[in-house]
Amino acid sequence: MTAVCRKASPEDVDSLYLMIKGYAERGIMLPRSRDVLERQIDLFVVAEVDGNVVGCGSLCQLGNDLVEVRSLGISEGHKGQGIGSLLLDKLVEEARELQIPKIMALTYEVSFFEKNGFVIVSKEIFPEKVWTDCVHCSKQSCCDEIAVLKILSE
Repeated sequence: MTAVCRKASPEDVDSLYLMIKGYAERGIMLPRSRDVLERQIDLFVVAEVDGNVVGCGSLCQLGNDLVEVRSLGISEGHKGQGIGSLLLDKLVEEARELQIPKIMALTYEVSFFEKNGFVIVSKEIFPEKVWTDCVHCSKQSCCDEIAVLKILSE
């Protein structure tokens, strides 16, 4: 069972919606509507196994020198197989292609990101994130996510 990472296509919207919805219902990912996913499909990558979408992730540019990993998730039954790292590698590759030197995430899975070269940092160093998304989040005043950052080298 080999996973293949690729850019998402409009045909992936339903799979992405259901995967993200499952995480959002557990309070560990922000929800995304089908409409938003359709408009932002070009920002997503997916992982496929045997033609089925089993993982996803996206990048959101927060400034000239910073992108955020968003909506990184793996379907049940496919976790622990390296698919998350494959997706993250693809997103890092995209950030490099865009010549963005810093990539960040807010996460509950700190060890996963550390294993992939990220370090824990203070959320306060990302005012771009705070004013883009955090102002709309129900957890804004009691956020328990951990900020991680990776500086991309050539």
